[in-house]
Amino acid sequence: MPTRIHAVVDPERSRTEARTAEGHAVVMDADPPHGGNTAAGPKETMLAALAGCTAMDVASILRKKRQSATSYEVDVTADSADEHPKVYTDIVVLHRVAGDVAPEPLRRSIELSATQYCPVNAMMSAVARIEHRYHLTDANGAVHEARVAVVGPNRAVLVG
Repeated sequence: MPTRIHAVVDPERSRTEARTAEGHAVVMDADPPHGGNTAAGPKETMLAALAGCTAMDVASILRKKRQSATSYEVDVTADSADEHPKVYTDIVVLHRVAGDVAPEPLRRSIELSATQYCPVNAMMSAVARIEHRYHLTDANGAVHEARVAVVGPNRAVLVG
C-alpha cells in the first residue's frame, strides 16, 4: 500500500502543514524573506527523520539485548553542497547513551540500524556519506567512544 501525505501550503508565507494518512502533522516553514521561520525547514526535517529512525531502531535492539539505557540522545550534523539544490553531502550521527549498557551491544545495535534497518538512513546514504558514532557513559561512569559505520553511495564500511 502506498504512503500518502497531504500538505496544505500558505502561499503568502510558504508555511506548510503536511499530514499523514493517520492525521499526524508535520509543520515546515522557510527562512525569511520567503517564510516566517516558525518551524523547521524541509531539509531539517530530513535530518530529524534520520535521528528518529535510527534512534527507534537502536533503542529497540538494545531492549532485546537486555541493555538498560537511562538516557539516549541523537545529535545529527550535516554539510550541504555549495550548488543548488544544495543536497546534504556529509552527515554525522552521534548516539549519546548512558546507563547499564555495554559497548559491544551498543555498537552492534547502531551497526544494524545503519546497514540494515533504518530506511531513512538507506535513502539518504544513496546521495550522502553518513557516519555513525557513539558516546557511551556506562553504569560505572566510564566513557566509551567509537566510530561504528560509514555508509554512503555504493559503500558500507564497518569500522567498530
